[in-house]
Amino acid sequence: MRKRTIAAGLLILLLFLIAPELDAAPRIKDICRIGGTESVQLIGYGLVVGLDGSGDSKGTQFTVQSVVNMLTRMGITVPQSKVRTKNVAAVMVTGRLAAYTRPGSRLDVSVASLGNATSLAGGVLLLTPLSAADGQVYAVSQGPVQVGGYEASASGSSVRKNTTTSGRVPGGATVER
Repeated sequence: MRKRTIAAGLLILLLFLIAPELDAAPRIKDICRIGGTESVQLIGYGLVVGLDGSGDSKGTQFTVQSVVNMLTRMGITVPQSKVRTKNVAAVMVTGRLAAYTRPGSRLDVSVASLGNATSLAGGVLLLTPLSAADGQVYAVSQGPVQVGGYEASASGSSVRKNTTTSGRVPGGATVER
């Protein structure tokens, strides 16, 4: 009888030691995910203008073609041979649309040079549609580009810190859908 009492006591003690672990049941949000709540990656092609001679060279044909196409849409006809792009850079614009973001919300976007521009400092991103993998436009972006580096040269020597061919446009995109 004494052995049964000791065994029962040990069993009760064991249950008390295990009980806190049994009480910590997993939460629903820890073991499942609601469909459609993932963030959506956005991408677009645009132009940064207003560069101080640090834009793409004339040999970067897609930049020249983009400028000609943009001007044509605005009713200005310019032959491709007359376009100078030293103050313009072709860029890729990327951003992330978080789940449950409402139309009209603002997003930060990243901008990176696609051609051979040497710097985007001082440039302004022109209106750029941002699409998801499904091809739908979810946001549009434009605004001044902020770069996280600098580059200076004088008398044959130069100083460079970080990269000036990529940057951000804080709050530069507006969610459309």
